[in-house]
Amino acid sequence: MDRQSMQERFGIIGTSHGVKQALDRVRLVAGTEITVLIQGESGVGKELFAQALHEMSRRRHKRMLVMNCGAMPEGLIESELFGNEKGAYTGAVERRQGYFEEADGSTIFLDEIGEMPLKAQVRLLRVLETGEFNRVGSSVVLKSDVRVIAATNKDLGKEVEAGRFREDLYYRLSTVLLHVPPLRERREDILPIFDHFQHRFTQKYNTSAPRMEANARDLLTRYRWPGNIRELRNVAEQTVVLLRGNAISEEDIRPYLRGVSAGGSGVGLVSIGGGTSSSEEGASARERELIYRILVELRVEVRELKEQIALLVAAGRSSGSTEATVVRDPGRLLVVHDDAPSHHADFIEEAPYEFESPGEVDSAGEGEAAAPEPEPANNLISLDGDLPTLEFAERTLILTALQRYEGNRRLTAESLGISERTLYRKLKDIEATETATA
Repeated sequence: MDRQSMQERFGIIGTSHGVKQALDRVRLVAGTEITVLIQGESGVGKELFAQALHEMSRRRHKRMLVMNCGAMPEGLIESELFGNEKGAYTGAVERRQGYFEEADGSTIFLDEIGEMPLKAQVRLLRVLETGEFNRVGSSVVLKSDVRVIAATNKDLGKEVEAGRFREDLYYRLSTVLLHVPPLRERREDILPIFDHFQHRFTQKYNTSAPRMEANARDLLTRYRWPGNIRELRNVAEQTVVLLRGNAISEEDIRPYLRGVSAGGSGVGLVSIGGGTSSSEEGASARERELIYRILVELRVEVRELKEQIALLVAAGRSSGSTEATVVRDPGRLLVVHDDAPSHHADFIEEAPYEFESPGEVDSAGEGEAAAPEPEPANNLISLDGDLPTLEFAERTLILTALQRYEGNRRLTAESLGISERTLYRKLKDIEATETATA
């Protein structure tokens, strides 16, 4: 099967180099029994590539089983994978088969493999090496012919260094690495994917899609898409359902991009690095980006921003100053002109900076002033001077998010992009640290 036929069959859209490279690797290894580890950020479509690997193998006549390791409670993951005997643990009222028994002769896709607890990793390594396992609470050895495809949005090499992932299992899983690039590294694919989703939703909701104006399409291309294809799909659906008219402008679509609208409550990604990260520093860049994104999430409310603008404008007028007052906000750079005509409302110039890149600043013409760097809001950690340690920043973010959601751990974990089990472990570490320093 050629590359184009694969893309049409499995719905993988894109002409970028990264997508072509991933598809070519799928074609090479799909017909083998080799274990594949798919790497990529959340929302890039790793399951589509796993499905392609299965459907192009000799196991395609049986259904591929999918298990999300991050969504499975730590105490039950072994039972789900390998089954259990009646009475093996509290609540085990009957014998049940696990994924490896059910998938005999087929494929198991283990998503978020980096979230698997160490104890289960030991048993997984054994079944990968020998094909043998036993149910929880049983000593009877069973065999299963299963191909394993795993996926992760973490750097498992760093997880191994931190002691959270077994080194021998990492080498066993990563026989073949398949990297799925994020949208910001394949910008030429953004508009074709968006058009595909728009067409799908017009058919689903029996409506017509408005024409995208050039400035709106340019906005979609320049946006960083932290949620990748999942976020792009969401925006496409919103434009079909919520927008009416013959054309969609930049201002129409701006509120649906997180943090692009000054009045929005979403997240705006501030550029923290130049260009696309290399493979060596990519993981570090993604980690920094996550931290800064969550920091920006903690910005002041719109009401407080309006009050601040009003106070500054009033102060400027009382002092008789005719200079423009500059107010900075994590979502916008606002310039309030005090010398506006009296018959007009105060003119607020909005200068979005979410999409600026070092290349745009460097290419400014001679005599043109570069856009001022946005300053952090009062409730954020300043990016000037010494940066806080990663441990301190993580602790601050977790406790702040927990306070925001009034102790609700599920909502806190979702807002931080981690599992409840991971949040629980981090809270225990914070408690242990505070007890030790008390």
